[in-house]
Amino acid sequence: MQRIALHTRLNPGREADYERVHAVIPPELDAALREAGVRTWRIWRDGLDLFHVVEVEDYQAMRRALRDHPANVEWQARMAELLAVEDDYSGDDTGLSLVWELPS
Repeated sequence: MQRIALHTRLNPGREADYERVHAVIPPELDAALREAGVRTWRIWRDGLDLFHVVEVEDYQAMRRALRDHPANVEWQARMAELLAVEDDYSGDDTGLSLVWELPS
């Protein structure tokens, strides 16, 4: 299982819209995420900055699986209205680099 950290940024004034849209995601997107190996996806917001932590079997495989999935394509189009930089799932994104972790 991989734990991937991501950072995205909202367009100014879209904070309430983003939180409203995420209150309940479409069931088709939920199913697509789970089928693509996502175990958990958490998002924190600080002003316009969004910090995501994704626990997934294989992050790159997940992105490939979701790139053309109709539920994700529709969701990403909706997110593009709210985010400063949209994600079209076309690149080789690997998330944020881990700098330090408290040893277990």
